[in-house]
Amino acid sequence: MTVLWVALGGAIGAGVRYLAGRHLPSYRSFPLPTFLVNVVGSFILGLLAGATLPVAVFALLGTGFCGGLTTYSTFAAEAVGLIRIRRSVTSALYVTASLVIGIGCAWAGFAITS
Repeated sequence: MTVLWVALGGAIGAGVRYLAGRHLPSYRSFPLPTFLVNVVGSFILGLLAGATLPVAVFALLGTGFCGGLTTYSTFAAEAVGLIRIRRSVTSALYVTASLVIGIGCAWAGFAITS
């Protein structure tokens, strides 16, 4: 049954990520939609990780929703793509900001609920 909760959460998270990509513009060459879903997903997962939740709820929201919402592969492809179009500084800023702010948001979320 847990796998069904993960699948449901993943479908919803992936749908939200798709909508973010369709409706949030990039800022110049900075991939803002991916950056935002990854940072928000990190915060939500931090909140969930710090909370005491039933396994099914964490499967739905943590593994499923946050897993479907966030995307490492798109983040990596965009970082490399920026370098390929000679936007190395933007790529470095994107990677650094994603890591620092994403980890910071996960830590903040965990601190709030633990």
